Amino acid sequence: MNRFYIPTTGVEDWRRLLADPEKHWRTGFSARSLAYAWESAKGFPPEIQDLFTRSDPPFHDIELLLTIPEHKVLMPPYGGHPSQNDIFALAKDSDDNLIALTVEGKVSESFDKNLSEWNAEGSPGKQKRLAFIKETLGLAGEIPNTIR
Repeated sequence: MNRFYIPTTGVEDWRRLLADPEKHWRTGFSARSLAYAWESAKGFPPEIQDLFTRSDPPFHDIELLLTIPEHKVLMPPYGGHPSQNDIFALAKDSDDNLIALTVEGKVSESFDKNLSEWNAEGSPGKQKRLAFIKETLGLAGEIPNTIR
């Protein structure tokens, strides 16, 4: 996979980036909904901008610098399929501090299984990924099984 990012000319450019364009590009599902929301906003969609404004402390004057749809992130064990984020965004605040964020959009889909269900299908690869996430986030101890 090359690391070249090409600007979009509209929502249809987002479709080709999906893992399964036929299955995931449907009305009422997150991929298509996010494409329309972000393309029409010409910056952050109002719902995202509102989250920044209501945060504690609030972020004001956030400027969107870059949006990468269907951004892939390699996670241990390397060599498997990368994790695919709906959107990676890079922004800056009024003091020129950079802000990096990922967005996982949901319309009528669930946010995935809770940890106990995910672990029931456990594999050595999943356990390595979970350990990597815990270490990266600085989490000590067990994560509650109700977390998704």
